[in-house]
Amino acid sequence: MKRTNTAKWIESAGRWQINVQKDGVRKTFTSAKPGRTGQREANAKADAWLEKGIQNRKQTVAEAYVQYMARQMKISSEGNWKPMQGRYNKWIAPRIGDTRLTSLTEQAVQDILDDAFAAGRSKKTIKNIAGDLRSFFKFCRRSGWTTFEPEELHVPEGARFKERTILQPTDIITLLNVDTTLSRGHRVFDEYIHYYRIAVFTGMRPGELLGLEWGDIESGVARLKRSVNIYGKESRGKNENAPRAVILSARSLEELNAQKVLTGMCQRVFPQVEERNIRRAWYRYCDANGIARCTLYELRHTFVSIAANLPTGQLKQVIGHSQNMDTYGVYAHAINGQDKVIAENIEGIFDAAIAAGESTQQ
Repeated sequence: MKRTNTAKWIESAGRWQINVQKDGVRKTFTSAKPGRTGQREANAKADAWLEKGIQNRKQTVAEAYVQYMARQMKISSEGNWKPMQGRYNKWIAPRIGDTRLTSLTEQAVQDILDDAFAAGRSKKTIKNIAGDLRSFFKFCRRSGWTTFEPEELHVPEGARFKERTILQPTDIITLLNVDTTLSRGHRVFDEYIHYYRIAVFTGMRPGELLGLEWGDIESGVARLKRSVNIYGKESRGKNENAPRAVILSARSLEELNAQKVLTGMCQRVFPQVEERNIRRAWYRYCDANGIARCTLYELRHTFVSIAANLPTGQLKQVIGHSQNMDTYGVYAHAINGQDKVIAENIEGIFDAAIAAGESTQQ
């Protein structure tokens, strides 16, 4: 049987208490010990009773993970389960892969996160590993293989988010004024120049730009309806806020018009291209023009950093971070004219950033 809950402190009774049920029988387990020690004791009593019904006491983590990943491959995208499998191979399997589910301890699982921290991994990476572990053990409990739940699993306090590299104002001036790259030692036109510029001017994710169609653009607004991941698979986007309206500034519209002249009226704004090809071309462009390399995703961070002074609501709508936003959100803005205000605000912040870059070059 599985335990999906945890002991709660009952103030009036001065004890920890947990209610569990198995085969129609309901039992209550308690502990009067203070603090987390009492909570763990009450949970342990409940687990001991429930574990009498564990289906397979020899099931190892590796054996269970095969079935867990089979489910993930059915219910999630390749862009989600492939990185998950990679994290398992790198961090989880070497430490607990051969361990039986019924023999696991919280410390053994915590050691996985501590190892990643000691190896210098970012806070985001460690949080992803922790999320994988919680999801995996929930699957195992629901499957009746264990009652194990790592209740105190935590990211080490010293973990830090990875430092982001963004374009500086002088880099943006270069990006605006130079449309060539190096190929075999010769200066040639960079066919993805408008992709780089639009990414910086709009804050769209790499896959969102690849999924953008001309039919999605109307009256100065790009309605993002799809995204193409690094494996070339199309989806509705990274999360529930991904489908949205992006207000296009004058610079963004200018780059889109130039892209239309370059490729014609294909269905996609950037037709027949994979993210990895653009990534290689972008690094080549950076090297050819004296720009410190950053990732395509960090072009989005460049926009967010420059647009930090936008009103919070406007910025969240443009980049798709609002938790309560309508699917496209544009309709409300179209009613009250705020789309024009947002476009002008975006144009203004880039004017200021470019002016700062020009003063630095003088």
